[in-house]
Amino acid sequence: MTRPPCEISWFSALCDDDYEFLGVADPRLQSSWEHCRDIVLQAEAGGFDNILLPSGYALGIDTTAFAAGIAPLLKRIRLLMAVRIGEMWPPQLARQIATIDQMLGGRLTVNIISSDMPGERLASAPRYARTIEAMSILKTMLNGEPLDHRGEFWNLKLDPPRIGTVSGKAPLLYFGGLSEDAREAAAKACDVFLMWPDRREAVASVIADMKSRAARYGRELRFGYRAHMIVRDTEAEARAAADRLLSKLDAATGAAIRARSLDSTSAGVRAQADLREKASEDGYAEAYLWTGVGRARSGCGAAIVGDPDQVLAKLNDYRDMGIDAFILSGYPHAAEADLFARHVLPRIDHGPLV
Repeated sequence: MTRPPCEISWFSALCDDDYEFLGVADPRLQSSWEHCRDIVLQAEAGGFDNILLPSGYALGIDTTAFAAGIAPLLKRIRLLMAVRIGEMWPPQLARQIATIDQMLGGRLTVNIISSDMPGERLASAPRYARTIEAMSILKTMLNGEPLDHRGEFWNLKLDPPRIGTVSGKAPLLYFGGLSEDAREAAAKACDVFLMWPDRREAVASVIADMKSRAARYGRELRFGYRAHMIVRDTEAEARAAADRLLSKLDAATGAAIRARSLDSTSAGVRAQADLREKASEDGYAEAYLWTGVGRARSGCGAAIVGDPDQVLAKLNDYRDMGIDAFILSGYPHAAEADLFARHVLPRIDHGPLV
């Protein structure tokens, strides 16, 4: 079977999410300019197409500032810069995106997060309505078009910023969420719909639902899959590495880590908890999909675990289901990026989404 190329991205731990042993803080792996820079450079050297720069209000270092700092150091890899809409004024964000895209030579993509303003709690429906407005404003301005927007959250009549993206078009907007409001926001406004790990039948169901929703708005979506990775020479070694990762975690520490995220009560996080609770005694939700990571993480809570052939087969199965892009990570992030880059990446036909 001939498959179209897929985008393979890695993850730089800007939000204090790097460990040798889950739940055990390690000063060497805490978020800093130097540590997160080194992960990005490792990913570029390893051949990854893109790298997610996550964003958290209370955790780690600032994403937009980091993206601007790392951009001149890169030659080929794209950046997937996460932005929290609740903290942003869209016209200013458009200028920031255009400027960083110029610094990268046209290689910026954007992960939209439908966040609250720190300190506020906006109900789901208006929060996602605000996110739809923001995505529409960004696309208009970054496509170089005059903006005349009359909405619930912003009333703006502006010329586009003088500085535009290298392509003259808005970058791809990646976005995820499982609630009804999130799915409708994605169907109306994003380009790449992101999913966290789940059983095969659940992934297929979400893809089918989102295709149908987008079609009702005369749109088509691309699909991305975010997962952790543990690949070793043999399946036994990979499973042993998974067990080692959890070997120093206690239940109270894991619960505290899960609770500290601002999105710890979202539909997506609840789905990850459900996946974990229904897994087998050793934590596997299905073949090679291990939920142990979610014991100490609020968001993406499962890893693909296996030898290179098993991991490749799992990724190709997702590709056959309609996944166009993967955002992968592992612990520690630089070390696991190297293992994946050597054992699996050369065997996948991959390249940036266009």
